[in-house]
Amino acid sequence: MRAVVLVGGEGTRLRPLTYTTPKQLLPVAGVPMLERVIAQLAAHQVTEVVLSLGYQPDAFLAAYPDGIVAGLPVVYAVEPEPLDTAGAVGFAARYADSLPGSTDPGTFLVLNGDVLTDLDITALIDFHRTSGASATISLTPVEDPSRYGVVPTDDEGRVIAFVEKPAPGTSPTNYVNAGVYVLEPEVIERIPQGRRVSVERDTFPELAAQRLLFAMPTGEYWLDTGTPESYLTAQQDLLSGSRGGPPAPGARMVSEGVWVLGTPRLDGDVGPGSLVADGAVVEHGARAAGSVLGAGSLVSKGAVVERSVLLPGATVEPGARVEDSVVGSRSVVGEGAVVEGWTLIGDDVNVQPGTVLLAGRVPPSPL
Repeated sequence: MRAVVLVGGEGTRLRPLTYTTPKQLLPVAGVPMLERVIAQLAAHQVTEVVLSLGYQPDAFLAAYPDGIVAGLPVVYAVEPEPLDTAGAVGFAARYADSLPGSTDPGTFLVLNGDVLTDLDITALIDFHRTSGASATISLTPVEDPSRYGVVPTDDEGRVIAFVEKPAPGTSPTNYVNAGVYVLEPEVIERIPQGRRVSVERDTFPELAAQRLLFAMPTGEYWLDTGTPESYLTAQQDLLSGSRGGPPAPGARMVSEGVWVLGTPRLDGDVGPGSLVADGAVVEHGARAAGSVLGAGSLVSKGAVVERSVLLPGATVEPGARVEDSVVGSRSVVGEGAVVEGWTLIGDDVNVQPGTVLLAGRVPPSPL
């Protein structure tokens, strides 16, 4: 079975981290997010992956030059211009079909590359085939459905409406589009070529009106990783064991809710491990959310890190404080600096000693 994985978005909510690294290549507990998404597919009948690329496509080609991601062969379909969700699916599917040796893929999957889930994809495929649907959506319950596409269904699972991002308090259900679809090839024929088409606003409402769209509610783990808070949560959930998934390489918990990645290193060493120096404080914080220190990172004596992510090679110097924030790869938070309020610091940044950043966005330094 073929899977089209949508990875063309710009990751605006995680800027400036995504200025240099596409969101799906950011590490989640030491492993690129994309690899965690694709690793799940091999256990559910998937034999080929088509990456629908738009933003920074060269980064994906450089990361996986052999065309293998998490053990599965991938095809790179690079959009000539932004085509929105349905346009991207149609372009990627047609591109894969045009390649030499391509065969009719039949029923295929579509999923968002920035969603981490333990969804039973095989069960979703079985439900789709039993219902006779042209398209089937996986649904997940959320507390605030106003951020998503809300999908009410009848008793048979047939979608009776598709309400994209309803105003708060107006949603007919709290079950939302979970971003994993099973489609028949005929759906591609419905998507016009060469222009922007939304699967949520165009394709799915059309199918629903013709009673060809079904949906299956699930209760498995599901997380949209698009915000700084959820990016941290994704890592904590894997490291704490609250969700399944491949273990993080070299991860160890050094205190309650605090994990470091990589083998230990000596103070001053630039090797692969993380280091919390004597006299540093790294804690889970009052809201019981921990911190994750990427490989090669350093928290110096007298520094405090709370409910934050340090990406590989980041350094927090003596007396500095990092709280509710993400520090980019190889960046340095200078002595006595304060970084709080979900500040995002890009790669290779030097935050000057004594600086105070609250809900800031610090772009990466040019190389």
